[in-house]
Amino acid sequence: MDLGGTKIEAIALDDGGRTLARLRRPTPREDYDATLEAIASLVGEIEGSLGMRGTVGIGMPGALSRATGRVKNANSTWLNGRPLAQDLERRLARPLRFANDANCFALSEAVDGAAAGAGAVFGVILGTGTGGGVVVGGRIWTGPNAIAGEWGHNPLPWPRDDERPGPSCYCGRSGCIETFLSGPGLARDHRQATGEALDAAEIAASAGRGDRRALATLDRYEERMARALASVINVLDPDVIVLGGGLSNLGRTYASVPTLWGAWVFSDRVDTRLVPPRHGDSSGVRGAAWLWAPGEG
Repeated sequence: MDLGGTKIEAIALDDGGRTLARLRRPTPREDYDATLEAIASLVGEIEGSLGMRGTVGIGMPGALSRATGRVKNANSTWLNGRPLAQDLERRLARPLRFANDANCFALSEAVDGAAAGAGAVFGVILGTGTGGGVVVGGRIWTGPNAIAGEWGHNPLPWPRDDERPGPSCYCGRSGCIETFLSGPGLARDHRQATGEALDAAEIAASAGRGDRRALATLDRYEERMARALASVINVLDPDVIVLGGGLSNLGRTYASVPTLWGAWVFSDRVDTRLVPPRHGDSSGVRGAAWLWAPGEG
C-alpha cells in the first residue's frame, strides 16, 4: 500500500516481483477514519479478486514515532499524532510493516529498479512534498529517530540573499528544501517571478515550447536541486540518487544537475549517478510490498 497525499495505491506482487493486481483510490484528505476505511477496502478488494491472503506493507508520509508509536512528520497532517499502525492492524487482523514512502521508493529501486546492485542508494520523492530515503546493502536505513533521509526539512544549502529567509514550511520553519523543490514550491517560485499561476506540469510544458520565463524557472529549480543534493553527497556519498514523484519527469534534470553539483561537493570529482526510476510512480507501492521478504508472514 502507498498512502499518498492525493491517492492511495495498492499492488499485489508474487514472490518474483510480478504484479498480480493494482488499484488506486483518491485519498480522503483531512479524514482519518475514511483513510483507514479506504486502505482496508483496497486490501479486501485485491485479496477477494485473487482469492488469497497476503502480507501487507504500507508506505506512508512521515514516520511512526519510536516514542509513542503514532504518526509524526507527515505532510498529510491529519495523520499526525494518530495510532495508524494499531488501528490498521486491528482492522486488517494481521501484523503490518510500515515505512516512510520515500524509503519504500528507495527500496524498490534498489531491489530491482534503476539502482539494483548499488551499495548505497538515496531515493528522492519530488511531489507535493520533498522526501528522501536511504538504502544501504539492500536494506532501509531508518536511524534511531526514524528520520534518515529527511533532507527536505533541512534549510536550502548555500542560500542567496534573495532566498532568505525562504517560504514558510508546514513544519514551522522557513526556507526548507521542500519549500523550494516540491511541486508547490516550483509553482510558487514561478508565480513570484512572473505573476503566472501555473502548476509544475504547466511550467514544464511552457518550457518545452521555449518560453523563456518558464525556462528561467527550471534553471533556478535545477541549480537549487544541485545545491541540495550536493549536501546529501557530502554526508552520505551514495552510489546512486534516484528521483521519484511527479517532478522526476523533468527529463532535463538528469543531465543538468550533475553538471552543477560539483561546485558544492567536497571532492575533486563526483561519481554519484543521478537516474530516473525504473518503476515510475509504482516504485513506492512496490517498495512497500518488499518490506516483507518472499515467504515471510
